[in-house]
Amino acid sequence: MEFQNINALPIDIKEAIRTRKSVRSYEAKSLSEADKQDLMDFYATTQNPFGVKVNVQYISKENSADNIQLGTYGTIKGAKDFLAITVKDEPYAMVASGYQFEELVLYATSKGLGTVWLAATFSRKDFEKAMHIEKDDLFPCISPVGYPTDKKSILERITRVSLGSTQRKAWEKIFFEKDFNHPMTQDLTYQEELESFRLAPSSTNGQPWAVVKDGNTFHFFNDYKNSLGEDVIKIKNLDLGIGLCHFHQTALANHKSGKFVSENINFEVPENMHYIISYQFETSC
Repeated sequence: MEFQNINALPIDIKEAIRTRKSVRSYEAKSLSEADKQDLMDFYATTQNPFGVKVNVQYISKENSADNIQLGTYGTIKGAKDFLAITVKDEPYAMVASGYQFEELVLYATSKGLGTVWLAATFSRKDFEKAMHIEKDDLFPCISPVGYPTDKKSILERITRVSLGSTQRKAWEKIFFEKDFNHPMTQDLTYQEELESFRLAPSSTNGQPWAVVKDGNTFHFFNDYKNSLGEDVIKIKNLDLGIGLCHFHQTALANHKSGKFVSENINFEVPENMHYIISYQFETSC
C-alpha cells in the first residue's frame, strides 16, 4: 500500500497537544454559527496519510429531528453539539479515523473549544437516529464540542481521577531501541515527536502502544489480545491513529521530512504485540 504525503496543520500543533484535555462539562448552549462553520470548514481541509475517506457529521441537540435524545449516560454535562465519525471498513480505516479526527480535535483546542473522545459511554441508537449511516459504515466514536465551563460535575471529577487522565506511561514503558529488549529513556533528536505521541489520549487512558526505533525508522505496535474481540481491537487502532497524528504533525511542524511505510519486522515481538506501521525519516540525525 502506498501512503500519502500531507501538510502540516496551520496551528501551533505543539501548544495544542500540550493544552488539549478531555472536557466533560460545558456551557449549556450550542456553538455559534460562526464557530460551527469554522470548525466544519477546517475539517474539509484535513487529510490522513492512509488514503481513507473519514466522514465527520455535526449533530446538535437543538436541531435533532423530533427532539431525539442524544444520551451519554450522564458522563457529559451541558453539551448541545456533537461530532461523529463514520468510515468504511477497509485497511487502516480506524488508524486513519483516529489520525484525522484528532486533527479536528486539536484545531478545536486551538480555538478554545472543548472536546472529549467517546467510544463507549454514549447511546449509539440515539445518535444513529440523528445521523446518516450507510449499512456498511463503521461508527467508532463521537465527541461533544462546545465551550468549556470551569464548574466541573462531580462525575467528571470522579472520572478524571479513576482514569488517571493526567497520567502517562513512562518513556521506557513505551519506547525502545532496536528491539523490545532495550528500553529507551531519552532521544534528543526526536524528543518532541515522541513526547507528543506519549501525550495522546486513549480509551481508559490505557496507552496500548509501543514504539521501536531503528536508526531513522520508528515501528509502531499495538498491545492487545486477539480474544478481546474485533470491536475492542478497532478502538485500540483508533487510539494509535490519535498518537500517530501527534507524532507526525509534530515532525511536520519541526520540518522533519519522512513517510509512512509498511515493513517486515526482523526482531522478536512479544506476545500480544501487533505491528501496525512504521515511519521513516529522510535522514538519520
